[in-house]
Amino acid sequence: MKAVDYRGRRAFSIESPTLEVVVSVEGGHIAAITHKPTGVNPLWLPPWKSIEPTSYSPDKHPEYGRNAESKLLCGILGHNLCLDLFGSPTPDEAALGNSVHGEANFVRHEFSESPGGLTHSCELPMSGLSFTRRLKLLGETLEFEETVRNLSGTDRPIGWTQHVTLGPPFLERGATRFDVPGTKCRTFESDFTNGKGAMAIAQTFDWPKMPGRDGKSYDLSTYWSEPVAAGYVAILMDPHRDRASFTARGKGVALTYDWKRTDFPWLGIWDECHAREHAPWNGRAMTRGMEFGASPFPETRRAMIERRELFGVPGYRWLPARGSATVAYTANLTQAR
Repeated sequence: MKAVDYRGRRAFSIESPTLEVVVSVEGGHIAAITHKPTGVNPLWLPPWKSIEPTSYSPDKHPEYGRNAESKLLCGILGHNLCLDLFGSPTPDEAALGNSVHGEANFVRHEFSESPGGLTHSCELPMSGLSFTRRLKLLGETLEFEETVRNLSGTDRPIGWTQHVTLGPPFLERGATRFDVPGTKCRTFESDFTNGKGAMAIAQTFDWPKMPGRDGKSYDLSTYWSEPVAAGYVAILMDPHRDRASFTARGKGVALTYDWKRTDFPWLGIWDECHAREHAPWNGRAMTRGMEFGASPFPETRRAMIERRELFGVPGYRWLPARGSATVAYTANLTQAR
């Protein structure tokens, strides 16, 4: 483990002969997973300057906007954690300083060296939780183990999602391919106020063919061939399998995340292709989020609890009073065959 400067951000890195992994100190983002033989990092680097979230001020940094996602977007990199909120805070939560996808994204994480990798952890005072992630690098595979502890004396319903965001040059329109053991899909109701969106109305369909508002059928297994705001699609992972996964292929490499299906039964796909024109997006960003977690949709805590489930599968998980939960998953980055 060594301290590094990553695009002006404080970070730590670990390496194997094949991979280099970079983790930011503030937010604990997996900023890069780079395949050293090809130099390809599939993870997203935003087109705007990244700053430390603790230095963000809406008055000093209007270029990131003035809303509940600005504190997240000023420092977002690659794979970020959504805990214990997957989605937007309510106005009351935002007024107290919370942000889209929760406070783990903007607090400082403490780092230590551990066998084969590193450990980083943080406390989330607004949520009453603590978080620890252990990373171990074995050749072309990055192993994750995460533990969330409930510091309160009451049972808690929580959102817990891995927001893996991919970007150029790995992500190419009409070229990047996605393999997903998906079944039923549902588009997100909240996305249909955007007139540029491809989706018509909130509807259910089978992976990977998504009906569009223009009468076309869009194949979600290939990144869009034209600029479009596709919104958000929730995908139920195959309930007949113990494991769930996705594989993204492009630029001569293949990135696979693999996890226990009962830990994270949902995979969400979120696309942005030069459609968001407000700050800091300004029509410049091209991304695809492959977001696997305990919830089907990014929404407020109240909406998550009121929704309860989708397709008969729960939309959040419980964390017992003074209890904890641990999950494990892997990311594998190889040269495509």
